[in-house]
Amino acid sequence: MTSIAPTTATSAVSAATATTAGAKLSADYTMFLKLLTAQMQNQDPLDPMDTAQYTQQLVQYSQVEQSIEQNTTLKSILASLGTQNLTQASALIGKTVESADAVSGLSEATPAQWSWTADRTVAALTARITDAAGKTVDTRTVDAGDLSGGIRWDGTTTSGRTMPPGEYGIALEGVDASGNALPVTAHAIGTVSDVELANGAITVTINGAKMPASSLVRIGQ
Repeated sequence: MTSIAPTTATSAVSAATATTAGAKLSADYTMFLKLLTAQMQNQDPLDPMDTAQYTQQLVQYSQVEQSIEQNTTLKSILASLGTQNLTQASALIGKTVESADAVSGLSEATPAQWSWTADRTVAALTARITDAAGKTVDTRTVDAGDLSGGIRWDGTTTSGRTMPPGEYGIALEGVDASGNALPVTAHAIGTVSDVELANGAITVTINGAKMPASSLVRIGQ
């Protein structure tokens, strides 16, 4: 599902803040005019007040008022753009996507999934899977022999333990045919079930794991 509640609340707070600032400025301006009128009525005819001073103050009030109005307008535009981005992002729901993040979601119905790539053919590949706290929960050998591949993990460790649903990261160590260490990059894969707009940024939920939409590097069917 899609969600915009956090942004709606933020917009409401911003609007309330702008209204309060405008009301305070209006009250101060009214008081300023009253004091100015009283001062002009009671000024010494032989030593009249300098008009440049209160003219400058009037200009300053006008500039502050314009700034408040501009900020209110800008926040309104940003809120509108955020809602538009959320609507567009809702098209991702149900799509299989790939994220630059190496953290994948594991649920009772869906295994954690990753893709991996290397610059050269990987002769042997070892995967170290970690939980949300960064603790290693499983280490296993992965089928290699190519430049890329995929990994599916249902939560069962090589020792026979069954890990609970949650978010799990992966670190890959590869070597080439000569036994030299080879950098291997891992990306999380999964199906988008939810998109959310929070603090102006779009977040997608993939296999139960939340990540920024900006981290997506591939979108499939």
